[in-house]
Amino acid sequence: MNILFHICCAPCALYPLFRLRRQGFSVQGYFYNPNIHPYLEYQKRMSTVQEFSARAGLSVSYRDGYDLDEFIIRVAGKGPGRCEQCYRMRLDAAAAETNRSGSSLFTTSLLYSKYQNHDLIRAVAEEMAREHRVELYYEDFRKGWREGIVESKAMGLYRQQYCGCVYSERDRYKSR
Repeated sequence: MNILFHICCAPCALYPLFRLRRQGFSVQGYFYNPNIHPYLEYQKRMSTVQEFSARAGLSVSYRDGYDLDEFIIRVAGKGPGRCEQCYRMRLDAAAAETNRSGSSLFTTSLLYSKYQNHDLIRAVAEEMAREHRVELYYEDFRKGWREGIVESKAMGLYRQQYCGCVYSERDRYKSR
């Protein structure tokens, strides 16, 4: 069974990749994250996914371009609703890529993080699956949270301290 796996970052991809392979999936990675700011952070996360994928034997396609302008337009002024717009942007692209890749099934490493709105991610992913006529493979990957952290540290992978967007970076420092 082929599955397209949207990857937000390497540390969040570890446990889900392990689970998918253990269940017999042939996994194709997909990296598209226009929310990541600043650009050097984006490059660091993408290069860490490249390093991880080489070590894990995972083929990953990378969407060309850094769509920060579109991201800002979609989330500006949305307050707490900005996360939904971010999920929509990335999961719409992942569902579309699922069709292009020849697969009919996709999932996302966003379902791994304890810091993201899990129910909203699932709802948006299900909506995108319907719109693109593909299937969402849903699993609550948060159950492997600790295992993923331990393994990413053991691999020496870059571990970021915020989701990636300028708002989360601001909130990270603002709360101190």
